[in-house]
Amino acid sequence: MREETTTAPTDGLWSRLRLIEGQPLADRAEAYSALHDDLARRLENGVRHDSSAAR
Repeated sequence: MREETTTAPTDGLWSRLRLIEGQPLADRAEAYSALHDDLARRLENGVRHDSSAAR
Protein backbone atom coordinates (compact mmCIF):
# COMPACT_ATOMS: atom_id res chain seq x y z
CA MET A 1 0.00 0.00 0.00
CA ARG A 2 1.38 3.40 -0.99
CA GLU A 3 1.51 6.31 1.46
CA GLU A 4 -0.01 9.37 -0.16
CA THR A 5 1.23 12.84 0.62
CA THR A 6 -0.59 16.06 0.07
CA THR A 7 0.47 19.68 -0.02
CA ALA A 8 -2.98 20.88 1.03
CA PRO A 9 -3.03 21.98 4.67
CA THR A 10 -5.88 20.51 6.67
CA ASP A 11 -6.08 23.16 9.38
CA GLY A 12 -7.63 25.95 7.33
CA LEU A 13 -4.36 27.52 6.20
CA TRP A 14 -5.50 27.88 2.58
CA SER A 15 -8.71 29.60 3.63
CA ARG A 16 -6.77 31.96 5.91
CA LEU A 17 -4.39 32.80 3.06
CA ARG A 18 -7.29 33.44 0.68
CA LEU A 19 -8.89 35.75 3.24
CA ILE A 20 -5.64 37.65 3.67
CA GLU A 21 -5.16 38.00 -0.09
CA GLY A 22 -8.69 39.39 -0.38
CA GLN A 23 -7.92 42.22 2.03
CA PRO A 24 -6.74 45.67 1.02
CA LEU A 25 -2.98 45.86 0.63
CA ALA A 26 -2.56 48.02 3.73
CA ASP A 27 -4.18 45.32 5.91
CA ARG A 28 -2.28 42.34 4.51
CA ALA A 29 1.00 42.98 6.35
CA GLU A 30 -0.72 42.86 9.73
CA ALA A 31 -2.67 39.74 8.77
CA TYR A 32 0.47 37.97 7.47
CA SER A 33 2.31 38.96 10.66
CA ALA A 34 -0.44 37.43 12.78
CA LEU A 35 -0.38 34.27 10.66
CA HIS A 36 3.41 34.09 11.00
CA ASP A 37 3.17 34.43 14.78
CA ASP A 38 0.52 31.69 14.92
CA LEU A 39 2.59 29.28 12.81
CA ALA A 40 5.77 30.03 14.77
CA ARG A 41 3.92 29.36 18.02
CA ARG A 42 2.64 26.03 16.65
CA LEU A 43 6.17 25.02 15.66
CA GLU A 44 7.55 25.96 19.07
CA ASN A 45 4.84 23.97 20.86
CA GLY A 46 5.02 20.99 18.50
CA VAL A 47 6.40 17.59 19.31
CA ARG A 48 10.17 17.50 19.11
CA HIS A 49 11.76 14.45 17.51
CA ASP A 50 15.10 13.08 18.63
CA SER A 51 17.39 13.75 15.64
CA SER A 52 19.79 11.01 16.71
CA ALA A 53 17.08 8.40 16.11
CA ALA A 54 17.09 9.22 12.39
CA ARG A 55 20.75 8.33 11.94
